[in-house]
Amino acid sequence: MEETKLKAWAEELKLIQLPRWDELPELELYMDQVITIVDRYLSPLIEDEKHPLLSSAMVNNYVKHKLVPPPVKKRYNRNHLAYLIAITLLKQVFSIPNINELIQMQLAIYEPQEAYNNFCIVQEEKLLQITKIVLGEEVSLTRTSNDFYYLAMEGAVASFTQKMLAEKIIQLDKEQEGEKNE
Repeated sequence: MEETKLKAWAEELKLIQLPRWDELPELELYMDQVITIVDRYLSPLIEDEKHPLLSSAMVNNYVKHKLVPPPVKKRYNRNHLAYLIAITLLKQVFSIPNINELIQMQLAIYEPQEAYNNFCIVQEEKLLQITKIVLGEEVSLTRTSNDFYYLAMEGAVASFTQKMLAEKIIQLDKEQEGEKNE
């Protein structure tokens, strides 16, 4: 039973796609709109009990600590959304100082839109690897790039997907134990 549920979950992972830079809204958004959009994009990746994934206090804190550029006249654009999507996913496994360092490393060699798109691509590749592992398919662990900084980001994303898998297995085990006790 657990294995069937785990495989169904893995099949759902195959369908997840993060929005690329050009797919992020071009409109200038208010804080509540940004929070809603980030939650909608990331809900398939982060379990329900962790919602809301982002709050206005978090966004203000990220701006205060220069993780995210300040809004322009209390409005946020796609650049802000890209930062917030990456930070929200990475904070599941890393401290804010480590996330800041990782972002700065990426921005030192890539333009913001390229860094964000690379992040999305690697996230989807790692989700596909998890799917293949669960479904018993052959997994290729070849490097996407030999670039030192890209490798850091790839490792960060891989740790998030591995954590997702472990949490899902624990959740399914708890559910099965609950069913046995009933």
